[in-house]
Amino acid sequence: MFIQTEATPNPDVIKFIPGREVLSGGSLDLRNETEAEKSPLALALFQIDGVSGVYFGHDFLTVRRDPESGLIWAQIKAPILAAIMDFYSSGKPILNEAEAEKDAVVYEGELGQIVAEIKELLDTRVRPAVAQDGGDIEFDRFDEDSGTLWLHMRGACSGCPSSSATLKQGVESLMKHYVPEVKHVESVL
Repeated sequence: MFIQTEATPNPDVIKFIPGREVLSGGSLDLRNETEAEKSPLALALFQIDGVSGVYFGHDFLTVRRDPESGLIWAQIKAPILAAIMDFYSSGKPILNEAEAEKDAVVYEGELGQIVAEIKELLDTRVRPAVAQDGGDIEFDRFDEDSGTLWLHMRGACSGCPSSSATLKQGVESLMKHYVPEVKHVESVL
């Protein structure tokens, strides 16, 4: 098995591309060992000193290094690669049990159409671009009165020094252009 690695704009995150599907639907951002119990791969990665976060996308995963650990990528990259190879050799499923669907707010009528447009733009224009850098952006909610759109920054985008610029200059500009009801875009942690 050959696993490609790519640097991301976030110096504390590396993108790993195993050449096969990682997560069949959606994405999963695991920020601590308790959350990692959902996945045998994530749990194995959190056992490596210096790992502080794991993100699963469709065909890649990112690993966050804890800069306060004092470890550099050269010290932890090989154990991460070994853990990924061991996982795929085991044949285990990526998740221990199916992730429950979030209780999503249902938007109806004209507001429902606006939210559908926002989600379509995110899925077709924004998410593919940020996935190139090992991240993801997910819809959280939209407030029609204030025109504020809240989004979750995931993977390499979460905590990235350039994520606020991406959010404000890229995503906000795009949304305002195509969905005039959007006045502001904010990040949710």
